[in-house]
Amino acid sequence: MIIDKLQNAKLYYFGSAWERAFEFLNSLTPDTLEGKYVIDGEDIFAIIMSYETTVADEKIFESHREYVDIQSVIVGSERFECDFADALEVETPYDTLKEAAFYRRNIQGRVIVDIYPETFLMLYPNDAHLAGVMIGDSSKSVKKVVVKIRKSLLEC
Repeated sequence: MIIDKLQNAKLYYFGSAWERAFEFLNSLTPDTLEGKYVIDGEDIFAIIMSYETTVADEKIFESHREYVDIQSVIVGSERFECDFADALEVETPYDTLKEAAFYRRNIQGRVIVDIYPETFLMLYPNDAHLAGVMIGDSSKSVKKVVVKIRKSLLEC
């Protein structure tokens, strides 16, 4: 897991796929339309969505195998809970079509991160995460982006 400002993405070198993802992220504005954006076929793509944040108890953890997530908020803010996937109780085993496994939220995540515009959270396949949690006592509207990069494209 990496948590940082978008402007610091160049401090991490994972190759050209990483650079392309952040070129896309840095091009976004609050007016960018929701939907799927193809950056490089099914190897690198983004999904922009809007929703209302909610309480963590209504959420479940998820993890992925084939893709790394880079999540960033365009408008608003949201809380993430993260934990090790192998430390959680599986609710729905990995599904190749959904490219995800889902886990019960029996415990609060070991890491809690609040994400605001101009920040990002990079999640590796072993990082189970739960997003869309409200910060404070009231729900807020969020517009966010999830960039998916096929993990085999990242240079380490």
